[in-house]
Amino acid sequence: MKRSEFFKTSALGLAGLSLLKAAAAEKSETLDTNIDQVGFNHLPNPKNKIMNNSILIKADSRGQADHGWLKANHSFSFANYYNPERMHFGVLRVLNDDFIAPGRGFGTHPHENMEIITIPLEGDLEHKDSMGHAEVIKMGDVQVMSAGTGVYHSEYNANKDKPVKLFQIWLFPNKKNVEPRYDQITLDVKKMDNNLMQILSPFQDDEGVWIHQNAWFHMGRFDAGKSFKHQLKAPQKNGLYAMVVEGKYRVNGQELSERDALGIWETAEVDFEVMEEGRILLLEVPMQLS
Repeated sequence: MKRSEFFKTSALGLAGLSLLKAAAAEKSETLDTNIDQVGFNHLPNPKNKIMNNSILIKADSRGQADHGWLKANHSFSFANYYNPERMHFGVLRVLNDDFIAPGRGFGTHPHENMEIITIPLEGDLEHKDSMGHAEVIKMGDVQVMSAGTGVYHSEYNANKDKPVKLFQIWLFPNKKNVEPRYDQITLDVKKMDNNLMQILSPFQDDEGVWIHQNAWFHMGRFDAGKSFKHQLKAPQKNGLYAMVVEGKYRVNGQELSERDALGIWETAEVDFEVMEEGRILLLEVPMQLS
């Protein structure tokens, strides 16, 4: 595919539209007087550099934000962090590694046409939305919200004495303007011991939560010395974004430490060696919008 054709059909050409509309709505209609503002979003740069078939994102090279109550690391351009060479990985638009102070959080704000996945790593997160859900998600849970035609929600640290640590992940959907939906499950984390457990897929009756996108997420915790291979579900169209949650791994020969990530495409299988015990998160996503 020619470079110009790629940009016409890829997520790069559309990355900022939903975000800008949401930002405009947030400015025009404030539903919560205690909203904590977290900056603004940027249109993507269509001259973004295309790598061969992989990209390495070291933990200390991510965008950083410190709002006092919120400390965040952004794998891709988000809010006040803008890097034209890190707009997205295929349909993976956002991977935020957030620390939320006790009793604080995001006031009511809008989203549309985005698949939003939250994976708590520590603590308890209180969620409320315009669909009527009021839930608390904890470590071992996975939450998904298909924003579709539009939804408002808030997220707060449910505890007054300890922080919340979480991954918040946004994917562009393969269907627009769907009816908004919410889902939350509790995983059997013991199944992650020396095993990749599927936590998300495109199918309602499959293991994990499901979303409107041909994506599969897996997470596992492996002992040092273990090695394994991972087969992509749709290698013709998808790539794999592997992030080390903790520990140390070698992925296709590339050493990764805590919160380092390697994105790989144009491959059907990826090799893993565990150098130091810890968890790893694998995100298989389409490399172009369908």
